[in-house]
Amino acid sequence: MYIDSHCHLDRVDLAPYEGRFSDMVQASRDAGVSHMLCVSIDLESYPDMLALVEAYPDISLSVGVHPCDRDRRAPTVQELVDLANHPHNVAIGETGLDYFRTEGDLEWQRERFRTHIRAARTVGKPLIVHTREAREDTIRILREEAASDVAGVMHCFTETWEMAQAALDLGFYISFSGILTFKNAAELREVATRVPLERILIETDSPYLAPVPFRGKPNEPRYVGRVAETLAELKGVEVADIARVTSDNFLRLFPRRDN
Repeated sequence: MYIDSHCHLDRVDLAPYEGRFSDMVQASRDAGVSHMLCVSIDLESYPDMLALVEAYPDISLSVGVHPCDRDRRAPTVQELVDLANHPHNVAIGETGLDYFRTEGDLEWQRERFRTHIRAARTVGKPLIVHTREAREDTIRILREEAASDVAGVMHCFTETWEMAQAALDLGFYISFSGILTFKNAAELREVATRVPLERILIETDSPYLAPVPFRGKPNEPRYVGRVAETLAELKGVEVADIARVTSDNFLRLFPRRDN
C-alpha cells in the first residue's frame, strides 16, 4: 500500500467521477493508496479543504501559504498554530522559497517562510517545504530558524544532491514526484539513487505533474504507484519494498494525533 505524501485534493479534477469526491478517494484506495496528505496553499481555501476531507480517516491535511503568490494573505504565527491544532492536521506548509516564479525584492517571501518555521516549532509539527532556485537561502533560513527541531520534508524535490544532503543533515526527508519518471530527469534520478531509502517519501502533487505515461493529463493520487515503480528500479528493490518503507517513513514523520 502506498501513501501519497503531498496532494491538493480540493483541486483534483472530479469530472471523471461525475463530481463525486468520494469516488475519487475510492479509486485511489483501489489503486493501493492507503493514505493521502492534502496540502494547503492559502488560508482563504483552507476551511473548504478541511470540510472536504474531515470525514475521511485516511486523509490528513496541513495548513500554510504557498510562497509564490504575494497577494495571498500572509498568516501570523498564532493563526497557523491555532489552525494546526485540528486533530487531522499533521504539518505546517506548504511553505518555502521560489525564486523561479517570483521576482523583485523577495524579503516578504523569506519572512513568510520564517513565520511558518516559527509556527511549526511552536506547535511541534513538521514542515512541508517548497524550494525552487533558492537553494542557499532555503537552507540558510532553515538553519537560522532551528527548523531541525521539527524537521519535515523537501517536497517535489528537483534540486541537487548537495542540497538534498544539507536537508538530510537537518533531519528532513526528501520527497519525489512524477517528475522522477520524466525522460529529461536523469540528474534527479541520480539524486534519488543517493538519498537513503529510509529518508524518502513519494507524492503526486496532484493535480499537477502527472507521471509517465499520464504526463500532460490531470494528476491524481492513484498514480503515485508510478513514482514507486521508478524508485524501485533506481534502488534495485521490489516495488513492495518502496511502498512499505516510504509508508513507514511518512507515518514516522507525520503521526496522526487522533489515532
